[in-house]
Amino acid sequence: MIKKIFCICLVIGAMIAINAQPFANEIAAFKKQDSISFPPKQAILFVGSSSFRLWKDLQQDFPGHTIINRGFGGSTLPDVIRYENDIIFPYEPRQVVIYCGENDLAASDTVMSKHVFYRFKQLFEDIRKKFPKVSIVFISIKPSPSRIRLDREVQLSNYAIQNFLKKKKRTVFIDVYHPMLKEDGTPMSDIFLEDDLHMNRKGYAIWQKLIEPHLLK
Repeated sequence: MIKKIFCICLVIGAMIAINAQPFANEIAAFKKQDSISFPPKQAILFVGSSSFRLWKDLQQDFPGHTIINRGFGGSTLPDVIRYENDIIFPYEPRQVVIYCGENDLAASDTVMSKHVFYRFKQLFEDIRKKFPKVSIVFISIKPSPSRIRLDREVQLSNYAIQNFLKKKKRTVFIDVYHPMLKEDGTPMSDIFLEDDLHMNRKGYAIWQKLIEPHLLK
Protein backbone atom coordinates (compact mmCIF):
# COMPACT_ATOMS: atom_id res chain seq x y z
CA MET A 1 0.00 0.00 0.00
CA ILE A 2 2.77 2.39 0.95
CA LYS A 3 4.62 1.51 -2.25
CA LYS A 4 1.49 2.23 -4.29
CA ILE A 5 1.00 5.62 -2.63
CA PHE A 6 4.67 6.43 -3.23
CA CYS A 7 4.32 5.64 -6.94
CA ILE A 8 1.19 7.79 -7.21
CA CYS A 9 3.03 10.66 -5.56
CA LEU A 10 5.89 10.32 -8.03
CA VAL A 11 3.51 10.46 -10.97
CA ILE A 12 1.70 13.49 -9.57
CA GLY A 13 5.02 15.17 -8.86
CA ALA A 14 6.20 14.56 -12.41
CA MET A 15 2.96 15.99 -13.81
CA ILE A 16 3.29 19.09 -11.65
CA ALA A 17 6.91 19.55 -12.77
CA ILE A 18 5.92 19.29 -16.43
CA ASN A 19 3.06 21.74 -16.06
CA ALA A 20 5.34 24.12 -14.16
CA GLN A 21 7.62 24.46 -17.16
CA PRO A 22 7.17 27.82 -18.94
CA PHE A 23 4.99 27.67 -22.07
CA ALA A 24 4.09 24.05 -21.34
CA ASN A 25 0.54 24.59 -22.55
CA GLU A 26 1.66 26.04 -25.89
CA ILE A 27 4.07 23.17 -26.47
CA ALA A 28 1.33 20.69 -25.57
CA ALA A 29 -0.93 22.39 -28.12
CA PHE A 30 1.74 21.97 -30.81
CA LYS A 31 2.10 18.29 -29.97
CA LYS A 32 -1.66 17.78 -30.06
CA GLN A 33 -1.77 19.49 -33.45
CA ASP A 34 1.02 17.21 -34.66
CA SER A 35 -0.85 14.14 -33.44
CA ILE A 36 -3.82 15.12 -35.59
CA SER A 37 -1.86 16.09 -38.69
CA PHE A 38 1.92 15.79 -38.59
CA PRO A 39 3.72 18.35 -40.79
CA PRO A 40 5.66 17.09 -43.82
CA LYS A 41 9.37 16.53 -43.36
CA GLN A 42 11.92 18.71 -45.15
CA ALA A 43 9.75 21.77 -44.65
CA ILE A 44 11.02 25.17 -43.51
CA LEU A 45 10.70 25.59 -39.75
CA PHE A 46 10.22 29.02 -38.17
CA VAL A 47 10.99 28.83 -34.47
CA GLY A 48 11.34 31.44 -31.74
CA SER A 49 9.31 34.04 -29.94
CA SER A 50 6.08 35.97 -30.43
CA SER A 51 7.22 37.83 -33.54
CA PHE A 52 6.76 34.48 -35.28
CA ARG A 53 3.80 33.38 -33.16
CA LEU A 54 1.82 36.46 -34.18
CA TRP A 55 2.73 36.16 -37.86
CA LYS A 56 -0.69 34.81 -38.76
CA ASP A 57 -0.14 35.09 -42.53
CA LEU A 58 3.26 33.40 -42.46
CA GLN A 59 2.36 30.57 -44.87
CA GLN A 60 0.49 32.93 -47.19
CA ASP A 61 3.45 35.32 -47.26
CA PHE A 62 5.68 32.51 -48.53
CA PRO A 63 3.35 30.62 -50.86
CA GLY A 64 6.12 28.78 -52.68
CA HIS A 65 7.30 27.05 -49.51
CA THR A 66 5.97 24.60 -46.95
CA ILE A 67 6.20 26.43 -43.62
CA ILE A 68 5.95 25.14 -40.05
CA ASN A 69 5.47 27.92 -37.50
CA ARG A 70 6.61 27.09 -34.00
CA GLY A 71 6.90 30.56 -32.51
CA PHE A 72 5.62 30.55 -28.95
CA GLY A 73 4.88 32.98 -26.15
CA GLY A 74 7.51 35.48 -25.13
CA SER A 75 10.13 32.78 -25.39
CA THR A 76 13.84 33.18 -24.82
CA LEU A 77 16.66 31.15 -26.31
CA PRO A 78 16.78 28.84 -23.26
CA ASP A 79 13.07 28.19 -23.78
CA VAL A 80 13.66 27.15 -27.39
CA ILE A 81 16.56 24.95 -26.29
CA ARG A 82 14.39 23.40 -23.57
CA TYR A 83 11.79 22.33 -26.12
CA GLU A 84 14.01 21.52 -29.11
CA ASN A 85 13.12 17.83 -28.82
CA ASP A 86 9.45 18.77 -29.18
CA ILE A 87 9.38 21.60 -31.71
CA ILE A 88 12.52 21.27 -33.82
CA PHE A 89 13.95 17.78 -34.08
CA PRO A 90 10.77 15.79 -34.85
CA TYR A 91 10.16 17.71 -38.07
CA GLU A 92 13.49 16.98 -39.74
CA PRO A 93 13.39 20.40 -41.45
CA ARG A 94 15.49 21.32 -44.45
CA GLN A 95 15.89 24.83 -43.06
CA VAL A 96 15.46 26.39 -39.62
CA VAL A 97 14.64 30.10 -39.35
CA ILE A 98 15.19 31.54 -35.87
CA TYR A 99 13.95 34.74 -34.27
CA CYS A 100 14.85 34.86 -30.60
CA GLY A 101 17.06 36.77 -28.17
CA GLU A 102 15.07 39.95 -27.73
CA ASN A 103 13.17 38.59 -24.74
CA ASP A 104 16.43 37.35 -23.23
CA LEU A 105 17.66 40.92 -22.96
CA ALA A 106 14.31 42.23 -21.73
CA ALA A 107 13.91 39.54 -19.07
CA SER A 108 16.71 40.73 -16.80
CA ASP A 109 19.19 43.57 -16.48
CA THR A 110 21.87 40.96 -15.87
CA VAL A 111 21.44 39.41 -19.33
CA MET A 112 23.77 41.01 -21.85
CA SER A 113 24.80 40.46 -25.45
CA LYS A 114 27.42 37.89 -24.49
CA HIS A 115 24.72 35.76 -22.87
CA VAL A 116 22.49 36.01 -25.94
CA PHE A 117 25.40 34.96 -28.12
CA TYR A 118 26.37 31.94 -26.02
CA ARG A 119 22.73 30.84 -25.82
CA PHE A 120 22.34 31.13 -29.58
CA LYS A 121 25.60 29.25 -30.08
CA GLN A 122 24.26 26.38 -27.97
CA LEU A 123 21.03 26.23 -29.96
CA PHE A 124 22.98 26.36 -33.21
CA GLU A 125 25.28 23.54 -32.15
CA ASP A 126 22.35 21.43 -30.92
CA ILE A 127 20.64 21.74 -34.29
CA ARG A 128 23.81 21.08 -36.27
CA LYS A 129 24.64 18.04 -34.16
CA LYS A 130 21.23 16.57 -34.95
CA PHE A 131 21.10 17.74 -38.57
CA PRO A 132 24.66 18.42 -39.85
CA LYS A 133 23.57 19.71 -43.26
CA VAL A 134 20.53 21.76 -42.30
CA SER A 135 20.42 25.40 -43.36
CA ILE A 136 20.14 27.78 -40.38
CA VAL A 137 18.84 31.33 -40.72
CA PHE A 138 18.96 33.89 -37.92
CA ILE A 139 16.74 36.95 -38.09
CA SER A 140 18.47 39.81 -36.32
CA ILE A 141 16.91 41.22 -33.17
CA LYS A 142 14.59 44.05 -34.18
CA PRO A 143 14.63 47.64 -32.82
CA SER A 144 11.43 47.67 -30.75
CA PRO A 145 10.50 51.23 -29.62
CA SER A 146 9.31 49.99 -26.22
CA ARG A 147 12.72 48.45 -25.60
CA ILE A 148 14.92 51.24 -26.86
CA ARG A 149 16.88 51.10 -23.58
CA LEU A 150 18.25 47.76 -24.78
CA ASP A 151 19.49 49.12 -28.09
CA ARG A 152 23.20 48.83 -27.37
CA GLU A 153 22.93 45.21 -26.27
CA VAL A 154 20.62 44.45 -29.20
CA GLN A 155 23.21 45.72 -31.67
CA LEU A 156 26.06 43.93 -29.92
CA SER A 157 24.08 40.69 -29.93
CA ASN A 158 23.35 41.02 -33.63
CA TYR A 159 26.98 41.80 -34.38
CA ALA A 160 28.30 38.79 -32.43
CA ILE A 161 25.86 36.35 -34.01
CA GLN A 162 26.46 37.73 -37.50
CA ASN A 163 30.23 37.32 -37.16
CA PHE A 164 29.77 33.79 -35.80
CA LEU A 165 27.56 32.74 -38.72
CA LYS A 166 29.98 34.19 -41.27
CA LYS A 167 32.35 31.36 -40.37
CA LYS A 168 29.74 28.61 -40.69
CA LYS A 169 28.51 26.87 -43.80
CA ARG A 170 24.85 26.83 -44.84
CA THR A 171 23.93 29.78 -42.66
CA VAL A 172 22.30 33.15 -43.24
CA PHE A 173 22.11 36.24 -41.06
CA ILE A 174 19.25 38.50 -42.09
CA ASP A 175 19.49 42.09 -40.91
CA VAL A 176 16.00 43.40 -40.16
CA TYR A 177 17.31 45.90 -37.61
CA HIS A 178 18.48 48.62 -39.97
CA PRO A 179 15.58 48.40 -42.46
CA MET A 180 13.21 49.08 -39.53
CA LEU A 181 14.85 52.42 -38.70
CA LYS A 182 13.95 55.90 -39.89
CA GLU A 183 16.55 58.17 -41.47
CA ASP A 184 17.35 59.66 -38.06
CA GLY A 185 18.24 56.21 -36.74
CA THR A 186 15.18 55.76 -34.52
CA PRO A 187 12.70 52.87 -34.98
CA MET A 188 9.81 53.39 -37.36
CA SER A 189 6.62 53.90 -35.40
CA ASP A 190 4.02 52.98 -38.04
CA ILE A 191 5.18 49.36 -38.37
CA PHE A 192 4.36 48.42 -34.77
CA LEU A 193 1.18 47.76 -32.86
CA GLU A 194 0.13 50.03 -29.99
CA ASP A 195 2.43 48.17 -27.60
CA ASP A 196 5.46 49.39 -29.61
CA LEU A 197 6.79 45.85 -29.44
CA HIS A 198 4.91 43.60 -31.83
CA MET A 199 4.61 44.35 -35.54
CA ASN A 200 1.64 45.14 -37.73
CA ARG A 201 1.28 44.13 -41.37
CA LYS A 202 3.68 46.88 -42.49
CA GLY A 203 6.35 45.47 -40.23
CA TYR A 204 5.82 41.93 -41.45
CA ALA A 205 5.94 43.15 -45.05
CA ILE A 206 9.49 44.37 -44.40
CA TRP A 207 10.42 40.99 -42.97
CA GLN A 208 8.78 39.07 -45.81
CA LYS A 209 10.75 41.00 -48.41
CA LEU A 210 14.05 40.42 -46.59
CA ILE A 211 13.49 36.74 -45.76
CA GLU A 212 12.02 35.46 -49.03
CA PRO A 213 15.27 35.45 -51.07
CA HIS A 214 16.99 33.24 -48.49
CA LEU A 215 14.41 30.47 -48.16
CA LEU A 216 15.36 27.20 -49.81
CA LYS A 217 13.29 26.14 -52.79
